[in-house]
Amino acid sequence: MKKNKVLKIVLFGPESTGKTTLAERLAAYYKTNWVPEYAREYLQKKWDYSKDACSLEDLPIIMKGQSNLEDKLLEKSNRLIFCDTNSVVTQIWSETHFNGYCSKEILYNAKNSNHDFYLLTDIDIPWKKDDLRDRPNERSKMLNIFKTKLDQYKFPYKLISGSLQTRIQESIKIIDKIILKS
Repeated sequence: MKKNKVLKIVLFGPESTGKTTLAERLAAYYKTNWVPEYAREYLQKKWDYSKDACSLEDLPIIMKGQSNLEDKLLEKSNRLIFCDTNSVVTQIWSETHFNGYCSKEILYNAKNSNHDFYLLTDIDIPWKKDDLRDRPNERSKMLNIFKTKLDQYKFPYKLISGSLQTRIQESIKIIDKIILKS
C-alpha cells in the first residue's frame, strides 16, 4: 500500500438501508474515521426551523458541506475512511426529486468522484420513518437507480445484504481484499 494513501469507501444506497450504522461499525472495526451524512444534519435543522423540505438551492450547499467534512476527517484517518454518502448520492437525489434536473457542478463532482469502492446497501431491512425520509414505497426503484448509476460511471461496488452482522462480516471480507490489492 502506498504510504499515506487512505482508501475511501462509500456506503451507498437508498434511504433507510443501514448505511450510517454500517459506516459506524466498520470505522470502529478498522479504528478509523467515518464521515456522517452532512445533508441529514443540514436538512434536519431546516426542517426543525421551518418545516421546509430540501430545495434545489440546498443541493450545492450539501455537496460542498459533505466534501469539506470528508476532507477534514480524511487528514485524521487510518488507512481507510468510510463515507456515509457522496456527490453521486446528491446527483441521484436531485434527479429523482427535481424532475431529472441536476446542476453541472454536481454532475461534474459525481462523475469525477475519487472514492475507491462502494458498498451498495440492499433494501432487505425494514424501513425506519423519520422527518427526512420520503419514499418508503419506492425502495426497489431507488436501489435500481443507485446500481445503474454505479454501472454507468464504472465505479467498483458490491451489493451488501442481510442482517447487520452479515453486512459487517461481508463488508470486512471485501475491504480486506481491497487493502491487500492496494
